[in-house]
Amino acid sequence: MQKRKLGTSSLEVSVVGLGCNNFGMIPKEASQRVIDRAIEKGITLFDTADIYGNRGGSESTLGEILGDRRKDIVLATKFGMKMDDDGAKSGASRHYIAKAVEDSLRRLKTDWIDLYQLHTPDPKTPIEETLRALDDLVKAGKVRFIGCSNMPAWEIVDSLWIAKENSLSPWVASQDEYSLLARDAERERIPALKAKGRSLLPYFPLASGMLTGKYKADESAPAGTRMAAMKYLANRYMTKENFEIVDKLKAFAAARNHALLELAFGYLLSEQTVASVIAGATRAEQIDANVAAADWQLTPEEIAEVRKLTEK
Repeated sequence: MQKRKLGTSSLEVSVVGLGCNNFGMIPKEASQRVIDRAIEKGITLFDTADIYGNRGGSESTLGEILGDRRKDIVLATKFGMKMDDDGAKSGASRHYIAKAVEDSLRRLKTDWIDLYQLHTPDPKTPIEETLRALDDLVKAGKVRFIGCSNMPAWEIVDSLWIAKENSLSPWVASQDEYSLLARDAERERIPALKAKGRSLLPYFPLASGMLTGKYKADESAPAGTRMAAMKYLANRYMTKENFEIVDKLKAFAAARNHALLELAFGYLLSEQTVASVIAGATRAEQIDANVAAADWQLTPEEIAEVRKLTEK
């Protein structure tokens, strides 16, 4: 599989990454099959978070299953979200980061994390304190590179300036929502990352399944799907406007002998700031489909047409 450089780091990652948010909630045997197939297909970026899998389950599952193969992948995790009900175990303070990284290393059964990401900005902690704590982890060899997630473009640029002025490790990538149905990143975030030589790691690239074509405008979300389980996602994505856009995109792809899934991946990868498209999977067959979908290289004319079709 094709690889791309991850921002200003020395890391290269597969253009399709594996989102590990389902691990710890699906049977271990299913996780094993997904992980085995991902490695077999050349996926090298495995993205998890301490909160995934009911707080720690995803990291623990990866630690148990990867074994010696851990050295062959780029392992990314995140910190900052609530790891307890009252929020005491959360945030981006120096004190919390020191504990959070040790907990993640223990669950992942590894001595280092390739990409350690702030899951969401912490308004209670000065960003310089966060960056200094993360820089200490890099110097200690526990973390190779750092990244951010869900951070506004202005704050990313401000953080990079603070890191440069204080000779601290900077963000090398930003992880944020980006799909054909959610193109807000194109307004400010992508231009900012491009100007600074950083990468974007899109999550929800299939808009919670809308871009797989499995949802129907006149039907409720099928039982067992993400939309059925999370009503707020259904309310957000299963709109009349989005279904109309999806129908147009299906027709566009079919006219070129491609599937909607291929268009969803191909469009994101047409943006060179995107290093890897992070997609979750609960079945090995989904890995096969995601990897195959990354092969379509859209022309500039096709990109322009798709943008018109997805305007809101």
